[in-house]
Amino acid sequence: MRLKLSMKINLLTVSQLLLALEALSSPTTTGSASIVNLGYAQYQGSVDTVANITSFLGIRYAAPPVGDLRWAAPQPPPTVSGVQQANTQPNECYQALVGNSSTNPFESTSMRKRAVSQSEDCLFLNVYTPGSEVVATSSGGLPVVVWIHGGGYISGSASLFNGADLVVESNHGVITVLVQYRLGLLGFLPGEAVKEGGALNAGLLDQNYALQWVQAYISDFGGDPTKVTIWGESAGAGSVIQHLVAHGGNTQPPLFSAAMTSSTFLPSQYNYNDRIPEMLYSEVVDGTKQVLSKVTCGHSRSDPSTYSCTSKLDTLSCLRAADVNTLQTLNYNINVNGFFGVFVFVAVVDGTFILERPTVTISKGRLNGNYLLAVTNSHEGNIFVDQSTTMDVTDYVKTLFPNFGSAQAAGAVTMYQDQGSNANQANLVMGESIFVCPTYYLLKAFGERAWKGEFAIPAGLHGSDVAYYFTSSGPTYNNSQFITAFSNSFMAMAMSNTPDDRYSPGDITPSWKSWRHGSTEMMFNETSVGVPDVYTFKTDKALLERCAYWQNVTAYSVQ
Repeated sequence: MRLKLSMKINLLTVSQLLLALEALSSPTTTGSASIVNLGYAQYQGSVDTVANITSFLGIRYAAPPVGDLRWAAPQPPPTVSGVQQANTQPNECYQALVGNSSTNPFESTSMRKRAVSQSEDCLFLNVYTPGSEVVATSSGGLPVVVWIHGGGYISGSASLFNGADLVVESNHGVITVLVQYRLGLLGFLPGEAVKEGGALNAGLLDQNYALQWVQAYISDFGGDPTKVTIWGESAGAGSVIQHLVAHGGNTQPPLFSAAMTSSTFLPSQYNYNDRIPEMLYSEVVDGTKQVLSKVTCGHSRSDPSTYSCTSKLDTLSCLRAADVNTLQTLNYNINVNGFFGVFVFVAVVDGTFILERPTVTISKGRLNGNYLLAVTNSHEGNIFVDQSTTMDVTDYVKTLFPNFGSAQAAGAVTMYQDQGSNANQANLVMGESIFVCPTYYLLKAFGERAWKGEFAIPAGLHGSDVAYYFTSSGPTYNNSQFITAFSNSFMAMAMSNTPDDRYSPGDITPSWKSWRHGSTEMMFNETSVGVPDVYTFKTDKALLERCAYWQNVTAYSVQ
C-alpha cells in the first residue's frame, strides 16, 4: 500500500508540475512593440506594460525541416516580406511519452489538451527583452540566457515557459531566449542510413543552429553575443552537456561563455551504428509496414505492401516520403513501450558534432564554455522508477544498461545492496548514474570555475525545481525569500559569471564557494516549520565513491 501511495504522490507531483508549466503562457499584452528587422524577416512583438517586458513569440530561426529536410541539418530560414506579428506561441514539435504507458509518470491531461498545435514545422524561438522598446546595439548590450527545455528529447516546448520570469528575477538585467528543437523519432533517429543520407542528432543540430542565430541576431534585441549563458533542465541540461563536449570541446567560434545545468541528464549514448541504434532504426523502418497499412499516405489502401519501407533499398528516402502522422504514430508507440522511465530516442555519438562518448571528452578537461553552475534535486530518480518493482539491483542495472556484464552488475550490487528496498535501490541507481554523477564529472572538469547547488524542497523530485525560477504559476513553497535566493543564483551566474553576486536586497544565500573548494555545495531547502533553509555543506563522500564507480564503468553504461 505504501508503494502504491508513493507512486500516486509522484504522479501527482509531476502532473501538477506539467499543469503549472502549461500556465506559463505568453505575458498579458497591452500594446505592440517596435519592429526588429532581421534581414530575412521583420518581427513585431508585444509589450507587457505592467511588467515592462517585450516578448517576441515564434521567431523562425531555421527553415521548416520537412520533405527533403527531414533528418537533415537545419537550413537558413526563408526570406519573407512584410511585418510578422510575433505575438502567438509557435507550433510545438511532435511529442511522445516516456516508457511504460500504463503507469506513465509524465502523462497528464495537460499533455493531452494543449492549445498549441504539434507540427514538423516547429523550429522557432521566443525572445523576451526588458523595457517597452528594443534598442539594437553593435557593441555591449545585456547578458543573454538561452533556455533549452527538457522532456527526455521526446517532449517539451518553448510555450511551456514564460521567459519574462527570468527577466523579472534579474531585475531586468538579462534577455531570455527559449529554443525549440526536433524531438523523438524526427529529431534523434540513429543509424548508418541517417549518417549516410541525412544528419544524426538533428535536434542537437537545431539547438546549435539556434545558438548561431543568437550570435548573429541577438544584438538586434539589445543583447550581447559575447555574454551568452546556456541553461537547461533535465534533457535540456543533457543538451547543455552535449554543447559543452561538441567538437571535442572546441567549438569555433564559441557560441556561449557560461553554462547552467538543472538536473543533468546523461543516459546511454551509443555510437550511431551500434547494435541498439541500428535495432531502433530497423524498428522504425519495419514499423511502417504495419502503420502505413492503416494510414492514407498517397497510396491505395487496397495494396498495403506499397506502404512498407522494409523492402526499399533507400529506406531513409522512403521514410522521408512517409506521411508525418505515420511517423508520429511510430514515435509515440516506440517510446511509450520502452522500459519504465527510459527514453528511447536520445543523442548518439555521431562522429561529427559529438566525436566520442561525453564522459570521455569531459575526462580530458577541455570543454566549451568558461563557467558552470550545476544544480541537482535530492531525489532525481524516483519518478523514473516503478515504485512497485520487484527487480533486484542486478536485474535493474542490466535492464537499464544492456551492455553490463556480471562484473559491472556485481559492482552495482556492492554499492547499493544496503540502500533499502528494491525500489529505493533502483531510485538511487537511476538518479545517480544518469543525473547526479554526470554533474560531478562536469564539476571536476571545470574546477575552480564551477559551483554546485542542491534543491531539496520536499519531496525534491526531478522537475520540482522548475517552478522556483519560472515562477508565473506560483511554486508550492511560495516563500519570497527562498525564491529570491534560489532564482537569483542562476541570474547572478548569467550576469556576473558567478552565483555569488548579491544583486537583490534581502538575498539570504550565504557566500558561494566553487565546488573544487573543499567540495562545497549550496543547499536550498525549508525547515519543518516552513522557514527557508539555505546553507553550505560538503558533498557526501559516499556519494562521490558511488560516482567513481559509475565513472569507471562508463564504457559499459555507454555514457
